Amino acid sequence: MTGHRRLTLAGSVAGAVIVALDGTVLSVVQPTLQRDLDASFGQVQWTSTGYLIAVASLLVFAGRLGDRYGHQRLFAVGMLGFGAASAGIGLAPGIGWVIGLRVVQGVFGALAQPATLGMLRAAFPADRLRGPIAVRTAAIGLAAAVGPLVGGALVAGPGWRAVFFLSVVPAVVFGVLALVVPGPAPAQPRPARLDLPGALLLGVTLAGLVHVLVTLPEPGWTTAAETALVVGTALAFVRHERRAARPLIPPEAVGSPAVGPALGILTAASAALSGTLFVSTYVLQYTLGLDSFQSALRSLPLAALMVLAAAGCAVLLRRAGARRTTVSAMVVLALGILLLTRASGTLALCSGFALLGAGFGTVMVAATHVVVRHSAVESAGVAGGLQQTAMNVGPTLGVAAATVLMGPGGERLLPLTVLAAVALAGAVAGGALPGRSTVAFGGRSDDDHVDPGSRSSVPARR
Repeated sequence: MTGHRRLTLAGSVAGAVIVALDGTVLSVVQPTLQRDLDASFGQVQWTSTGYLIAVASLLVFAGRLGDRYGHQRLFAVGMLGFGAASAGIGLAPGIGWVIGLRVVQGVFGALAQPATLGMLRAAFPADRLRGPIAVRTAAIGLAAAVGPLVGGALVAGPGWRAVFFLSVVPAVVFGVLALVVPGPAPAQPRPARLDLPGALLLGVTLAGLVHVLVTLPEPGWTTAAETALVVGTALAFVRHERRAARPLIPPEAVGSPAVGPALGILTAASAALSGTLFVSTYVLQYTLGLDSFQSALRSLPLAALMVLAAAGCAVLLRRAGARRTTVSAMVVLALGILLLTRASGTLALCSGFALLGAGFGTVMVAATHVVVRHSAVESAGVAGGLQQTAMNVGPTLGVAAATVLMGPGGERLLPLTVLAAVALAGAVAGGALPGRSTVAFGGRSDDDHVDPGSRSSVPARR
């Protein structure tokens, strides 16, 4: 691995971890933040909702900007802005400032997230992407595991403001490195005009969708009106993309028939996992009467198995192919959810969470590899934006569904059964992913040689 590839991988991992860590520690911070700033519960909720809306609405457009101006440049801007916004939150005098700066943080996070995948696609040959993506996913899993522990320690010690200062130094360091170290030229030597109407329509659609899902447990005319707006703008976006000469999501970004199913699988897997964790929190603490520390201990196998599964998935992809790996992992995820429908003892709970981690960690690597691997280099940023959009909308969808299905009594059987069905639906979609057939091109697997973005003399598609 060359020095530039090592630095690219380090930057991609650091950027993904910084954003993931920020999200995992926020839930630990919110109660103390609410008391310290004398904020209402609704205001504190907007520190999460505002961030999610900003990120979801801009991810695909940010990926397109990376394709046009260079992923490394967008990554630098995103990291520096994210670090500055984090420092601002740590110094914020009131809840209004925190909400506003969280939205700003979401904007810069949207710039950085697709670039972390776009940089990998540009720096590594297509047949060597499994390892870097596995390392990146394992690091995200580790951040999810240690985030609440680090956040809890900082809140108990220096205070909640220290949590936001945590990401400032690494964000600035990797942002500056991305600026000063020469990177590859943009994959589009003559960039086309940006599709601003398409970006606006998609942004409004995704922002409205996230807000509807967040407010779904309290239906009313506002939710109904927003739902109609989301459907209307979605239809307008599809119509615009079909007619646009330079669409926001070009055909080569999702040219492979495997990319769409892979995005659906990522959405289903993240929805099933997040919804299950939401339900499990209530079961552990209210139904079983465990405190937060005891609950964390029983869910620890999830993080451990997610890291291990992500690290080992590259081997599974080489030996079994994306189809078998993903289908098997989604079945494991569904089994873990079903086990938790009736689990009450420590062994059963730990086993259920272990299956969740093993299934989700594997799916994350396998499906992300398909999205990045089978997208053209010229549209790697858009592909990364679509992958990140799936990973942001999926959890919001899963938590909203779990909230509605649980009801006031906190029943777990119905929501967890539905979430297991969602995971199994993702397993069915996995049948559309590439397999391990050995044909032509030196007997390599189909997954190894298909490269829509390749510029070599070997045909990219058949």
